Amino acid sequence: MSYAAKTYATFAKAGMSQRDLEASALLKSAGALQAALTAGNEHTREAALTNNRSLWTVFAAAAEDDTSALPDAVRANLLAIANLVFSLTMQAITSKANEPLNALINVNRELAAGLRRQ
Repeated sequence: MSYAAKTYATFAKAGMSQRDLEASALLKSAGALQAALTAGNEHTREAALTNNRSLWTVFAAAAEDDTSALPDAVRANLLAIANLVFSLTMQAITSKANEPLNALINVNRELAAGLRRQ
């Protein structure tokens, strides 16, 4: 089972709403990215990036699903953010710079905050 699937399963058992579930998964992933940034360990960094990419792959697949209840504009925006995340992930892997990692952390935290506000 993938990291993203495990995260969803864990929070789903707690009886959380879909929005809270997604926000919690994003925050958990942001925390792992932050820990990787702080640790400076290549293995930890790669694992956090892989897990975050897996989570965003789930989001992208949901946005591409024609049976989704989300409005088309929201689906398009979600896909655009997912593409940004995938691009930042590749930059973080290839450049080993911290800026893309910081950007990924910010994207996850901001989206989680938005999900919790509504």
